[in-house]
Amino acid sequence: MNLSRSFPLVGGLLLTVFLAGCSGNAQTPDASDAASKAAADDGHGHAADSTEAKAETSKVPDADEGVVQLTPEQIKASGIDVVAVGRGGGGSTRLSGRVEPSIGARASVASTVTGRVERVLVAPGTAVKQNQALAIVVSGEAAVFRANAVAAAAEAEAARLAHGRDKALVEQGVVARQELETSRARSLAAQAQAAAAQAQAAANGSPDSSGRVRITSPVAGIVGNVQVTPGGVVAAGSPVADVADPSMNELVFTAPPALAAQVSPGMTLEVTVPGGSFSATVTGSAADVRQQGGVAVIRATPVNAALPPAGSPVSAVVVTDGKDGALSVPADAVQNVDGSSAVFVAVEGGFKVQPVLAGRRAGDRIEILGGLSGSERIVGANAFLLKAELAKGEAEHGH
Repeated sequence: MNLSRSFPLVGGLLLTVFLAGCSGNAQTPDASDAASKAAADDGHGHAADSTEAKAETSKVPDADEGVVQLTPEQIKASGIDVVAVGRGGGGSTRLSGRVEPSIGARASVASTVTGRVERVLVAPGTAVKQNQALAIVVSGEAAVFRANAVAAAAEAEAARLAHGRDKALVEQGVVARQELETSRARSLAAQAQAAAAQAQAAANGSPDSSGRVRITSPVAGIVGNVQVTPGGVVAAGSPVADVADPSMNELVFTAPPALAAQVSPGMTLEVTVPGGSFSATVTGSAADVRQQGGVAVIRATPVNAALPPAGSPVSAVVVTDGKDGALSVPADAVQNVDGSSAVFVAVEGGFKVQPVLAGRRAGDRIEILGGLSGSERIVGANAFLLKAELAKGEAEHGH
């Protein structure tokens, strides 16, 4: 509900109800005069006793103090949400963290061989697909790997053909079966050597006959830092570029180690980022004892919200240490009425102000230490509208 647009309508509805209630107790000037005359005359031309007049006046009932009367239709039109009092209070802990790519969504791509950088095919910010080339390196050792693979494949093919000829000769009775078994063993050994040479060449970037190796990205994403330039020399294992998938970013928070045992997957965090806030679900929590003093690492993913770019700082509130016997209400339900905390309890025909003793705030809920039994139904959203109407009614009574 858009409060800025709906408030005039709600105020009008509440004012109508209030005026209607007052009109039931008010009298027109003529009716008031007639009542006064009737009270002053007992039917025989004698003035009635003043005590009886006062008794008649006291029969006019006053509206219940602190009650705002509304019909179900007006409640619906104003967007007022009536909820039950919650069970289980708790404390809140504020966390600090950053937006980071999740494990498996980022890659630091390194050169597989030592050689000269012939071309750089991407720049920071370039979107790449999986197995797309980032740079081309020309390497002498890569050419050797390629040549070894080709030679091993040729030897395997020669051994295979020799084994085929021996098999035919054995069938004709020209060659002994022992020689056939020997040629078969040579063929199998040559095939194994060819497979090993081919795997070595593939592990080094599958170079072509000139020793050119394409350095490719193992993941799809956006290129970050590019650490090579054309004409430069890169060593085997040296980084070429960083690639990360922004659609797989996650929230990573650090916290005291004790919090790792209190935060479990599935819990909800209220995350604050520059420009707004949203809810996130905890996906994992663990204590990292490798860091000095120890620290808990909490990971979370947003719920129907887009994350800012990787590296952006964020903060969050997590509710822990819940108490089963405590009461809690939505934070919007607690209003400051006449300098004290209060909620609006649903009663017949409307809502009544109920003073409460508010405790700690945990996320979007407030702990209630006194004033409620727990069986009430209260206004959980747009309670400030009732507060405003109550203040308006008190001001009119004051005149």
